[in-house]
Amino acid sequence: MPESNNVVEQTAISLPAKPKKEGGLLSAFLPNQIVSPNIMRLLIGAEALIFLVIWINSPFKVLPRPFEVIEALKQLWMKGGLGHELLSSFQLNLQALGLTTLISLAFAYLTVLPVMRPIVAAISKARFLSLVGFPLVFTLIFGGGRPLQLGLMVFGMSVFFVTSMSSVVEDIPSDQFDYARTLRMKEWRVVWEVVILGTLDRAFEVMRQNAAIGWLMLTMVEGISRAEGGIGVMLLNENRYQKLPEVFAIQIVFLIVGLFQDSLIGLLRRVVCPYAQLTLERK
Repeated sequence: MPESNNVVEQTAISLPAKPKKEGGLLSAFLPNQIVSPNIMRLLIGAEALIFLVIWINSPFKVLPRPFEVIEALKQLWMKGGLGHELLSSFQLNLQALGLTTLISLAFAYLTVLPVMRPIVAAISKARFLSLVGFPLVFTLIFGGGRPLQLGLMVFGMSVFFVTSMSSVVEDIPSDQFDYARTLRMKEWRVVWEVVILGTLDRAFEVMRQNAAIGWLMLTMVEGISRAEGGIGVMLLNENRYQKLPEVFAIQIVFLIVGLFQDSLIGLLRRVVCPYAQLTLERK
């Protein structure tokens, strides 16, 4: 009997769970429930409306009201050159993200070589360093202007990208390597199939996180080298003169563009790695 019970338990564990049914509105207030897209849109709209009401009736009088922010955004876009500066900053972010991805993935994948592991570990520890101490060194290496901005952003983003991606590679289960070897693959083929292709979906997710880090760094980096302009320079200037509606307007632009880029990377992940969504409960 114990053996038969064990078999039953193993069979029950191996059987795929039945997909959960979409619940109604009340399911949104219960843990681990799934709601329909229409209900989710209703929740988003209701929560956005609540946030707007709280903002309008905020007791903090120093905060600009929504109509003031909208008017400031209109003026910045029409007369302040916000569109041009935004394009410059977006190009900088894309360039930094591209270089960061190439460099960081190379280092992370090379941790399959024992000789590279101390180097990658040292790079990951650099995330505790402050970028404030590097502008002079990077200026002497790259000069000023866009190369300086790009160098600072790539350095600041790479240390986090390498840390996250090397952890992904390290956490690959050993049975995946063993399975590849049973197929008589050579070790470099195992690296390609298991390490590179097998973690591609998580590489996209790490890229999404570091794109957001890039937007966080943008204002500081553009402030170090203001000659190239950018939306970060505009934010610093408006903040200096305490123009809060303009500051809020620029922050909203940061948020919208960042979310747009995040969605694009997520869409690319779903197109390139559609299998990544198959085992998720909340897709």
